[in-house]
Amino acid sequence: MSDGAEKRRGTLLDIAAAVGVSRTTVSNAFNRPDQLSAELRDKIMAAARAMGVHGPNPAARMLRTGKAEAIGLLFHETLPFAFDDPAAVGMLRGIASACEKARSGLLILPAVKSPASRSAIHRAAVDGFLVYGFLNGAEAWAPLLRRGLPVVAIDNQVPEGVAFVGIDDRGAARKVAQHVLGLGHRRLGIVSLEAAVDGYAGPLDAARRAKMTFRTSADRLAGYAEAIAAVGIDPDSVPVEERPASSEANGRDAALSLLRRPDRPTAILAMSDRLAIGVIEAARSLNLRVPEDVSVAGFDDIPRAALVRPALTTIRQPLFDKGATAASLLLGAVADGGTIPADRRLLPTELVVRASTRPPG
Repeated sequence: MSDGAEKRRGTLLDIAAAVGVSRTTVSNAFNRPDQLSAELRDKIMAAARAMGVHGPNPAARMLRTGKAEAIGLLFHETLPFAFDDPAAVGMLRGIASACEKARSGLLILPAVKSPASRSAIHRAAVDGFLVYGFLNGAEAWAPLLRRGLPVVAIDNQVPEGVAFVGIDDRGAARKVAQHVLGLGHRRLGIVSLEAAVDGYAGPLDAARRAKMTFRTSADRLAGYAEAIAAVGIDPDSVPVEERPASSEANGRDAALSLLRRPDRPTAILAMSDRLAIGVIEAARSLNLRVPEDVSVAGFDDIPRAALVRPALTTIRQPLFDKGATAASLLLGAVADGGTIPADRRLLPTELVVRASTRPPG
């Protein structure tokens, strides 16, 4: 064994003795450097490096304090999607901002779809969980709730006793549908997000609608239906194309099915801006003009919504604030060692009317 391997790693007390300060001061040099002068911190860090100390041991700290100083985010889509989808990125930025303010780490985990992912939840060194998107049924929630840690759901159907942060998807969808109907459109089409996590792509018929388990899609579809019924149209007569993920490619594919119908819609409502942008692309591929031949409305108000041509009419939801609010709620409970009231925090939405909608004809 080499001399380096045999040499004992220094401790905070060793560093304190070498520099002539207290153990607390050494701890502050690592964890709260703003409380020390730059000169003193540099002196402490130099002594630490000489003793082979590069920072507190996370495992030891967790054993000592009972806290991991990190929260977990259970994400319902694939991890690459979390960093690709603009709506998800906006929400993640809000979570990251709250974590930074609280000096907390963030661990992103895939949703509970396999024994391996359930095991990851059980092993995760976190102080609480955020759950984003789809997690349905007692079996899916059980691995989380067994941990006995604080939990906050974002855009999710939640069991009793779990806090929720989101928006009124139903009311927001009703608002954008009322706008399109108010322009005089009566032949509508809808591009829906997933009704259930099963990879289905195709018409969302009445039988499948009755079994929808994805809360966001169900609420938005219900909001559209309320506005449609209010003008005397049977909501079941409106064609709906479901696609399994929010992407431009899925929006194009769904729109082609709608726009090739003999009773082609004069307006299409899409449940996300990415889907709506795909609808615009599909219309162009068929030599249809937006909005002269078909109006298009989206949902989310991602940055591209204002940049695409024509600029997209949509529902603006506070993506950053949604993530920040949920994370702050969770981190506050972790810091206080308490529980989170199982209430519903609904953030405001806004109809943003741009150039992609106009009266028909």
